[in-house]
Amino acid sequence: MLALLATCVLASVPGSAPAAQRVRVSIAYVEPKAAEHAAIYEALKTRRILEQIRDVLSPYRLPRKLTLKLEGCDGVDNAWYEPEEGVVTVCYEYIAHVVRDAPRETTPAGVTPDDAIVGPAAEVFLHEAAHALFDLLRIPLLGPEEAAADQVAAHMLLQFGPAFARRAIGGVAYMYATQAKQEKPDAKAAAGTHPLTPQRFYSLLCLAYGSDPRAFGDVVSKGYLPQSRADVCEEEYAQVDFAVKALFGPHTDKAQRKKVRAKFLRKFEGDAR
Repeated sequence: MLALLATCVLASVPGSAPAAQRVRVSIAYVEPKAAEHAAIYEALKTRRILEQIRDVLSPYRLPRKLTLKLEGCDGVDNAWYEPEEGVVTVCYEYIAHVVRDAPRETTPAGVTPDDAIVGPAAEVFLHEAAHALFDLLRIPLLGPEEAAADQVAAHMLLQFGPAFARRAIGGVAYMYATQAKQEKPDAKAAAGTHPLTPQRFYSLLCLAYGSDPRAFGDVVSKGYLPQSRADVCEEEYAQVDFAVKALFGPHTDKAQRKKVRAKFLRKFEGDAR
C-alpha cells in the first residue's frame, strides 16, 4: 500500500502554496485513529497531496474559508462536504479502499497503479469541493447536485493538459469499472442521489472524449464508450464547459488559474515527452 501511494503521480507536482492574500482554502491532515491507516497518512502528508488540491482550488474567490481534511472515520468509507463548518472531509477508509482496488500492474487499457490511486484521490476531493463551490458561491443548479458535482470534478481534471487528463481520467474510470462489477444495483440504488456507477463511468468517458476526441479516441475505438454516445460527447462537453465558465467565471482569478495550469503542464507534458 505505501509503495503505491509513495509513487502517486499527482504527488510529484510542485506544491508551493498560493499567495497569502488569495488563500481561502486551508488543509488538515488529521492523524489516523486506526494503525492500518498510518502508511496512508504518512505518504499523503509527505507528498503534500492536500497542498496540491489547494493549488487547484486557489483561483476561486470564496466568501469564507474552505477546509480540506483527511481523517479517520471509524471504519466508514466516505467523503462529504459540511456546509455549516465549511469543511470537505475525505476518510482514510475511502483512500484505503482505492488502494486495495488499484491494479498491481498496468492494465490492458493502460491504467497504471499510480493512475488508479491518483485519479480517484483527486476526483473525490474535487467532487466534494464542487459541492462546496455550489454552496459558497451560490451557484444555481438545474438537475441533481451529485451529477453536477461529477461534471465539475471531471471538467477540472481535464484542464491540465492531455498527459495529466489521460492518467487522472483513466484512474477514475478504472475505479468506476471496478465498482460496477462489484455492485448489484437495486431499486434503492436507482432511487439514490448519485447516478448509478455505470452511468458515472460512461458520463466521465463522454466528457473526456468530448473535450479532446484525438487524445481520448481510443476509448471509442477500443469499445469502452459506445459510438452512439460518443456521437454527442463534443456537445455534452461544450455544454458543461459553457456552464462552468458562465457560472464560475465571475468568481475566478484568471491569472492564478493560468499559473496553476502552467505548473501542471510543465510537469506532466514534460514527462510525456
